[in-house]
Amino acid sequence: MEVILIKDVENLGYANEIVNVKPGYANNYLIPQGFAKAATASAKKVLAENLRQRAHKDAKILADAQALAEKIANLPLTITVKAEEGKIFGAVTSADVAEALAAKEIVVDRKAIAVDSIKTVGEYTATVKLHREVKATVALSVVAEE
Repeated sequence: MEVILIKDVENLGYANEIVNVKPGYANNYLIPQGFAKAATASAKKVLAENLRQRAHKDAKILADAQALAEKIANLPLTITVKAEEGKIFGAVTSADVAEALAAKEIVVDRKAIAVDSIKTVGEYTATVKLHREVKATVALSVVAEE
């Protein structure tokens, strides 16, 4: 069954894409949750017109995301945490990375940041998804507070 995605669905596709899924998945999950709508002929025409009109805006958004990715890639972050003998009390999470970026006047949603489990002091990397085509890697330096 063909459906038009209304929102990004992980491991399936991005918003405004036409994808083939099993009818049960579409009728029982995607459509009731508001993630997709049926891909009828008229819905496809409306989608084509909307995509044509949004092409210019999307190019600007992509350029802005690429500029932000370059800025983030060259930006070393230092996160100060409570630690004893190199072990951190708790863990460094994506929210901590988002807060450190906000301190540098870069606003990124914490849900767009992927961080491996950081439980010791050291050097790490985090991946920030800025756009469906743009990902940035940021260097993290986790240090113990004095």
